[in-house]
Amino acid sequence: MTTPIDAATFRRTLGAFATGVTIATVRDAAGVDHGMTVSAFSSLSLSPPLVLVCIDHAATFAPQVAEAHHIGVSVLGDTQQALSQQFAQSGAVRFDGVDVVRGVTGVPLVVGAIAQLEGRITARHDAGDHTIIIAEIVAAASTNGAPLLYYRGQYRRLAAE
Repeated sequence: MTTPIDAATFRRTLGAFATGVTIATVRDAAGVDHGMTVSAFSSLSLSPPLVLVCIDHAATFAPQVAEAHHIGVSVLGDTQQALSQQFAQSGAVRFDGVDVVRGVTGVPLVVGAIAQLEGRITARHDAGDHTIIIAEIVAAASTNGAPLLYYRGQYRRLAAE
C-alpha cells in the first residue's frame, strides 16, 4: 500500500496544470449576490450539458452555494485579473464596482467575461475538503477574447499568435 503524498508536493505538481479563471456566482433567497474566484471548474457532459465547480468547505462562499438552486460561471478574459483578485479576497465586498447582468435564472454574470454559463444545480458531492457542485446548463454565451489563465501560482496570458 502506498502512502499519500504531502500537500506541498501535490500543490506544486498540480500547479503544472494551467487552468482558466472563473467567477462563480449565486443569488440567495433574500436577493443578495454572492461569488468567488474559482479555478476548479470543468465541463462534465455534453448530453445533458453539465459542468462542475469545486468549492472549498472553508470558503466564505460555501454556505451560499450550499443553499442555491442555480449557479453562474463567468469565464474571465485576460484583461480581468483585477476582478479575479477582488473575488478571491476573503472579507472583500466582492461586487463593489463590478458590472453584472442578470441571467435567465437571476444569477449575476460578470459583464465583459469571455463566456457566461448558468446552471440548475442538480447534485452536490462532498470530496475531501471540497464540495463538487454539478449543474445542468440552461443558458450559455461566449465572445471572442483571450482567457485569463492560472499556472504555477501566477496569472498568465496566452502569447499573441
